[in-house]
Amino acid sequence: MTQKANLPDQALSIAVHAGFDAQAIPIHEVCAGQPKVADHILEPLGLRNRFQSPPVWQPEITDENRHVIAADIISKRQAAGKVTRAAVLIPLLVKSDGLSVLLTQRTDHLHDHAGQISFPGGRMDPGDSNPNETALRESEEEIGLGRQGVEIIGHLPQYLTVSGYSVTPVVALVKPQAEYVLDAFEVADVFEVPLHFLMDPANHQVRVWESDQGSRRFYSMPYENRFIWGATAGMLRNLYHLLKV
Repeated sequence: MTQKANLPDQALSIAVHAGFDAQAIPIHEVCAGQPKVADHILEPLGLRNRFQSPPVWQPEITDENRHVIAADIISKRQAAGKVTRAAVLIPLLVKSDGLSVLLTQRTDHLHDHAGQISFPGGRMDPGDSNPNETALRESEEEIGLGRQGVEIIGHLPQYLTVSGYSVTPVVALVKPQAEYVLDAFEVADVFEVPLHFLMDPANHQVRVWESDQGSRRFYSMPYENRFIWGATAGMLRNLYHLLKV
């Protein structure tokens, strides 16, 4: 696929904060022809085994994080204060009818990624000993997720966002709660999406935003009335790549 020059990071960030409407960007292609994830992998035992003994696989680099690939480059940027370390929890709810992913809808007034769909999580505090602690603490604060019902099974590669966050996705099997207590300042809503839907490449859309300065290529995964895109969709794509092998 031929691409124009990537849009500079600063311009990308400005576009998002200026009311960038990702859902209005045309669909460039749908990934329907790509391999599906085997059904047995999308079960708790299959996921545990995959993270315990991962195959050789290659994370996907989109235009959002193409400028940082190697871990040593990330470390240098962190040392220079150009990257904020963060972690998110990818909560896989264990239910009788299959696994679901618990997602949040951010409130509209936030400075970063307002109104977007995301995983619970945030920046690492000085007191956080590791990304696991950040993901668990933030999930408790944002949606009232009790850590006693969380079984962390692994991590995905760090994901650098255009807003300057180096995010560690922490993948966990989670016991569903009867209710979630939302931080009204940060979280407008929580909802579930079947993992089988999100891991089906036929539901993965590539969208390309063209402008005078270049182009931006990103993924989207619309589900019912929810529009999942950007970093959240990018992390889900990496989960797909790990599981499809």
